[in-house]
Amino acid sequence: MTQLSTITTLITEIGLIIGTIIPVVIWIKKISNGQQSLLRSEMLQIYYKNQESGTIHQYEYENFVYLYEAYKALKGNSFIDKIYAEVKTWHIVK
Repeated sequence: MTQLSTITTLITEIGLIIGTIIPVVIWIKKISNGQQSLLRSEMLQIYYKNQESGTIHQYEYENFVYLYEAYKALKGNSFIDKIYAEVKTWHIVK
């Protein structure tokens, strides 16, 4: 095999690998976006349920924190940061 045919074969194989990886990366991004939406929705439900009273049950607060951490790990936006900051000021009911 000549050096040129080896390079051509490698370029072809790299193209096939990239052609396989790109759809997987796009699929993972879509799943990540969907998960962010679900996390945000759940946090907003907790927020609006308790906003008027300014109190939150311990288990709801702990769940909210877990949801927030997962949301931020997925590079969620700053909108939820404001909600989270407000929830942290609420009275926690045991």
